Amino acid sequence: MPYLIVFAIALVAALVVTPVASRLARVMRIIDRPGTRKVHSSAVPRIGGMAVVTAAAAACVSAVFIVPGIRQAFGAVQTEMLALLALGGFVFGVGFLDDSLRVSARFKLFGQMLAAGTACALGIRIDRLVVPELGAVSLGFWSWPVTFLWIVGITNAVNLIDGLDGLAAGISAIACGVLAVLTQRQGQPVLGVALLAMLGSLCGFLVYNFNPARLFLGDCGSMFLGFFLAMMSLFVYRPSGEFSGLAIPLLAMGLPVLDTLFSITRRALERRSLFAPDRNHLHHRLIDLGLHQRHAVVLLYVVTLLSCGLGLFMRVTDGVASLLVFAGATVPLLLIFKLVGAVRLREAVAALRRNRAIALAARREQQGFEEMQLRLRDAQTLEHWWRALRRAAREMGFARMSVELIDAEGETQRLLWRLPSRELEGDDMVSAAIPLRLPTAERCLRVAVEVPRDGSLESAGRRLALFGRLLDEHGPGRFLRRRDLAENPVGSGAFGGVANRRGRAPGAEDRARAGAEQTRR
Repeated sequence: MPYLIVFAIALVAALVVTPVASRLARVMRIIDRPGTRKVHSSAVPRIGGMAVVTAAAAACVSAVFIVPGIRQAFGAVQTEMLALLALGGFVFGVGFLDDSLRVSARFKLFGQMLAAGTACALGIRIDRLVVPELGAVSLGFWSWPVTFLWIVGITNAVNLIDGLDGLAAGISAIACGVLAVLTQRQGQPVLGVALLAMLGSLCGFLVYNFNPARLFLGDCGSMFLGFFLAMMSLFVYRPSGEFSGLAIPLLAMGLPVLDTLFSITRRALERRSLFAPDRNHLHHRLIDLGLHQRHAVVLLYVVTLLSCGLGLFMRVTDGVASLLVFAGATVPLLLIFKLVGAVRLREAVAALRRNRAIALAARREQQGFEEMQLRLRDAQTLEHWWRALRRAAREMGFARMSVELIDAEGETQRLLWRLPSRELEGDDMVSAAIPLRLPTAERCLRVAVEVPRDGSLESAGRRLALFGRLLDEHGPGRFLRRRDLAENPVGSGAFGGVANRRGRAPGAEDRARAGAEQTRR
């Protein structure tokens, strides 16, 4: 009965405090406005996490006077609860900064990593996994990275799934309920009070957050909830070290965790930044399939409850049977992702092969570029420079190249080069004109090239970029410092092949001369 009173206090407190938080957000202009990735069509306040935390804190304080023996029980978990309060407050502050000032995703991740690392340093770690009848596995040094990833992963997972009205708050409420059941079985009243207080607070908040939402959790709320659930699951797991103590909370938060994993994988396969936003999360896909927000959220509630219900059977099974129950409980979670098209193994394998081919090609092109750098740097005359440039064009797979030198009077001198084996139709060719700086303003130098696509515009563009860098770093300017080409030691050599006066188009005689010059070189 005292625990139900704590739940009721948190529920009522959230109903009272949430409208106040909404008005405060409007006064402070902390508003979430519609956008391409948003599903709402009007501006909504976004610091609902403040109301959730305030209501839960009020219920926890009331529990000291309502729940018998809670003060004495607090001594057993004092370190853990103080760490939760301090680090949870820090994470909340980082999220509030983002809500109010819009900090970068890297800044938020750094804050989460700092909180997770501090928790590990305080001794709150996953140091062993025990499966009854199968034995225990000690993680040793790996307890640090495993715990670190657990805290950061779940914190981010809840934050990322906060994309539909009531989704993150509802799934967090289910997770709180499941963890509260586990604490009662283990005899941990302090953890039970904290979880029931958060559950009541979230239920009261959902009155305003369910579609159509009048207030959003914001990053301060979603990040705090993710961190709170990650830490609470560790507190539930630690007394026995049983695998089920982590597995059941993981099933409760399975949707946001899997959504985060698939999002990271998808961005990696698309060669995008892991911090890049997108609109391919699970809830976005459900909306794109035609479901209303309410229907999509309720469906995800049902899947979470089904998975948690199956997972609770792990408490009454041992050994291999417990592992089989866990595997079976993940089926509903994986099935929903399969139905919306988030799991496409064939496309993933094709993307991996494509990315590997692109990476190998880029590595070869970079190695070739570095060799060309040395050749152009060692060129002692314009003739040597032109020879090295032709070789660079050939090794980069270019089809044509021309170098034009135009003086102040409009006189044009041109060098031509082509590789017949690489000449294709015009539609399959990428052309670029690269202007170069010369020491004297009276002259203008331009290099025009044509590059076959070779099935990838990216590859052609990368080769053009590398070639442009070669010209930028090792252009012919050091050989063209004198005004009169005749005074250049190689004036009758490299630029003596084709000369078109005052920009006129080359005629048949010029083209024949250019071909003969190219053949000679």
